Amino acid sequence: MKVTRAAQPFLPICQRLLPALPIPALPGRLAGLSLTLLKATALDLAILAGHLLLYPSGMTQERRAAPVFPAPGPAGPGGPLPDPDDTPRLPLQAESRPPVVLLHGFIDNRSVFLLLRRSLAQHGRQQVESLNYSPLTCDIRTAAELLGRHIEEICERTGARQVDIVGHSLGGLIGRYYIQRLGGDHRVRMLVTLGTPHSGTRVVPLANAHPIVRQMRPGSPVIEELALPAPGCRTQFVSFWSDLDRMMDPPETACLDHPGLSVRNVRVSGVGHLALPVHPAVATGIRQALDAPDDTAPSGTGSSDLTVA
Repeated sequence: MKVTRAAQPFLPICQRLLPALPIPALPGRLAGLSLTLLKATALDLAILAGHLLLYPSGMTQERRAAPVFPAPGPAGPGGPLPDPDDTPRLPLQAESRPPVVLLHGFIDNRSVFLLLRRSLAQHGRQQVESLNYSPLTCDIRTAAELLGRHIEEICERTGARQVDIVGHSLGGLIGRYYIQRLGGDHRVRMLVTLGTPHSGTRVVPLANAHPIVRQMRPGSPVIEELALPAPGCRTQFVSFWSDLDRMMDPPETACLDHPGLSVRNVRVSGVGHLALPVHPAVATGIRQALDAPDDTAPSGTGSSDLTVA
């Protein structure tokens, strides 16, 4: 999968920011890399500013509207009401397109998925739900248990047998723990992760004061648990990772490398950590992954590229 598309909503901001930044004369490839990094940084800063404005709107759990059924009318003048059992029924959407559950990252909320949710809805995904976990959450295992209860409620309410999960950063790790360690593979058809520290990240050592940050470090008990064998895991995994993701140290830690899982790693070039759940080209890649037929899923580990120009 290769997608090339400019960051149209944010390009004017980047163009205004970049000329003001001093770029020293550097040889060929290094100069190109520096310019790409500056663009990605400017884009992340613009997204951060916008997200701070939207953050209050996502602090509460979303409201779930009850299904609306049309009132029956007479079949004709004086005619009887139609028998519900005789009414043609459309195939359940849950069977062809599972509900999508969106999981945000550390110290964030569901507002980060505003654009992605709109993109999914515009392309036929009507059952999209966001789960807010408390910013006071201090344990990935506890968050994964809550996720499991949330998914059971969604399946009961919608009639779906399975769901798809899209998790940004820590959200992807919570989803993966639920699947691998709590038996969630029978409920999750596909997990798409965006900038998730699958092997642990060493960024911001001072943040170790928070227990959940310590759980995202290389060699933590949670990371070690996720590295254990996962025989018979039925979930498909697609991991988007960026070569300019400064929250992943090293960037390749966002690749999922596990011999017992069906994985495709998608390398994203040209965007930073905050842009992954927002950028339209990444949204296109997510939709393509979710809409791919099950029989096209890799049996082992594969990779592809997504280039943001």
